[in-house]
Amino acid sequence: MEIRVEAERYNPLLKRKEMHLRVSFNGKTPSRMEIREKIAGLMNSELSRVILDHIKTEFGKREARVYVKIYDSPEALKAIEEKHIIERNFPELKEKKEEAKEEAKKEG
Repeated sequence: MEIRVEAERYNPLLKRKEMHLRVSFNGKTPSRMEIREKIAGLMNSELSRVILDHIKTEFGKREARVYVKIYDSPEALKAIEEKHIIERNFPELKEKKEEAKEEAKKEG
């Protein structure tokens, strides 16, 4: 997987770096987690501060356009990002939420 930065800017109001990337790959489209891990490594940031907003592939091409946000702190991320985007990027949170629902059904 190869990652090229097409545009990058810092948003001081939202305390984050916003990046438009082009990801080239062989085979199937890489998972959201694989791309997040690679970006966190390239940008020397913690995985808990990286949010992958969207991955858009083009038909017949082995590359995707990706929009990534890297927050200054996990607290800023939780305050600004929408709940469904956080759950999409952190599947372990979604699993905990589903387990809590199942326990509530058993008790109720």
